[in-house]
Amino acid sequence: MKKFEIIPAIDVIDGKCVRLSQGDYSKKTIYNEDPLEVAKQFEAIGISRLHLVDLDGAKKGEVVNFKVLDKIANQTDLKIDFGGGIKTNASIQSIFDAGADMATIGSVAVKDPELFYTWIKKYGSPKILLGADVKEEKIAISGWIESTELNIFDFLKQNIENGLTQAFCTDVSKDGMLAGSSIDLYKKILEKFTKLNFVASGGVVDMNEVYTIRNMGCSGVIIGKALYEGRISTNDLKLFIKDAL
Repeated sequence: MKKFEIIPAIDVIDGKCVRLSQGDYSKKTIYNEDPLEVAKQFEAIGISRLHLVDLDGAKKGEVVNFKVLDKIANQTDLKIDFGGGIKTNASIQSIFDAGADMATIGSVAVKDPELFYTWIKKYGSPKILLGADVKEEKIAISGWIESTELNIFDFLKQNIENGLTQAFCTDVSKDGMLAGSSIDLYKKILEKFTKLNFVASGGVVDMNEVYTIRNMGCSGVIIGKALYEGRISTNDLKLFIKDAL
């Protein structure tokens, strides 16, 4: 079985830790004024990786929350995948310079695939994480504001052929709703792309679901709201990490 990681999500708006429901910026809950404090809490229980999302950047089309990335990168040992607003050669370089270990890329991979492929070649596939957001198996982009007619399976195939080795997929209809993950979709993806390091994301309700996702063959799961709403406790995470050692 592949190494499996629980990857907490910290979504940032105005420098604060928030969550949206179904990608809707008007349905925002602030969980903590200080994302660094949240990151340190995760690190203290044994978490080693963080999914950091600049929602301001995703909306604006350029990275906004550099300070949050810089603080967490410099004051923790967490491995950070950072996304939101990475659109240009300068912006991807700047997030690596600020301490990100991986760049999470969504919209560019759809709108300018050739540019995306150059990033995979330049930085190496372990540094590039494709964030494929879907609505009914079709790709959604720009912080989920735009839908496309691009099928998720065709999209992944095309990127894998160009060197991609890791991706996560978020079902926008489920994200932030605590309504359960898109298990059937993930099964299809894992069956079709057996060598892909695939991370589940969106809608995770409890630890039973985390175990299901791990046992399916995913390499990780990104969890947000279930952690912040207490559906998955600190103790749950500690036990899971301890069992995995």
